[in-house]
Amino acid sequence: MPDIEFIRAEIQRTRLQVLRHRTEIMQLQRAGLPTTSAEALLDRMLDKIVDLCAERDRLKKELKTGLPRRMLGRRW
Repeated sequence: MPDIEFIRAEIQRTRLQVLRHRTEIMQLQRAGLPTTSAEALLDRMLDKIVDLCAERDRLKKELKTGLPRRMLGRRW
């Protein structure tokens, strides 16, 4: 099971890939080429980010429930 830091790194990596992919789609559109398959891939990448964020939130919740209550409100 991946830890929360791995999930966060994967979210960041995937977001950067999405940014690059969007740029490539815009270039294809300017050139007049079809982008249907590229947009489908982009949708799958965005779905993956949503899933990773849900997993990250679940792990954060698990970490918080494992801490003593008096430690939850402290900010160092």
